[in-house]
Amino acid sequence: MFEHLVLTRPLAIFDLETTGTSPERDRIVEISVVKALPAGGVETKTRRVNPGIPIPKAATAVHKISDADVAGEPHFRQLAKGLLEFLDGCDLCGFNIRRFDLPFLNAEFRRSGLEFSVQGRAVVDAMEIFHAEEPRSLTGAVKFYLEKTHEGAHGAEADAVATARVLDAMAARYPHLPSGVEALDKKMRFPNQMDVAGNFESVRGKPRFTFGKHEGKFLADVVRDDPGYLSWVLNGGFLDDTKAIIRQAMQPDLFSAPGE
Repeated sequence: MFEHLVLTRPLAIFDLETTGTSPERDRIVEISVVKALPAGGVETKTRRVNPGIPIPKAATAVHKISDADVAGEPHFRQLAKGLLEFLDGCDLCGFNIRRFDLPFLNAEFRRSGLEFSVQGRAVVDAMEIFHAEEPRSLTGAVKFYLEKTHEGAHGAEADAVATARVLDAMAARYPHLPSGVEALDKKMRFPNQMDVAGNFESVRGKPRFTFGKHEGKFLADVVRDDPGYLSWVLNGGFLDDTKAIIRQAMQPDLFSAPGE
């Protein structure tokens, strides 16, 4: 599998698909581990997992796994011991595993009553290498898309002009993307995104938090249980469309009878 990377221990390259982004609230629906051995062999284990909770439509839109797809699959706790043994003695690798996959895997093992330790293991996150070697900055974008040095970096006018040129070069490089500005805006939003900053997503037609201490909760429940938090948002530096969603939710139902 590897021509240039030197292994002294097995390297487990793994990826998870989940019901969402919170390790404590969400669950794994698919796991794949490709274990590369120092001698050159490869062992692969891929399994879908019944999360025990509904898979949101927004998550299914990303990984194409629905409730029906996992209805007959085992729960994670049924796979946990075998998976832990498969990972024993392995270094770990993935793409964004430090912030996403490892916390999820750790939470699932913990719920299964097992301890998953990263101590003594090397952990290589390919995304970190990618970002370090190919800087995701305007200067890096100018170099990549325009093949030139960004002269005058961090000067407002130079940065604005460079951004325009990079955007136009992107339109030429990626013909599958819409050429219209409004269509491009819609294309680049995550599924069911309700506001520009992505602070709310629409779930069954109702706004749900995607940030902060109420992440994953429906706005209507926070209106009822923690209106003080909403006042803090309304008085803070959030964008007006985020605040408009909150104000609408805080409006009394004009069609309800008094006391309802």
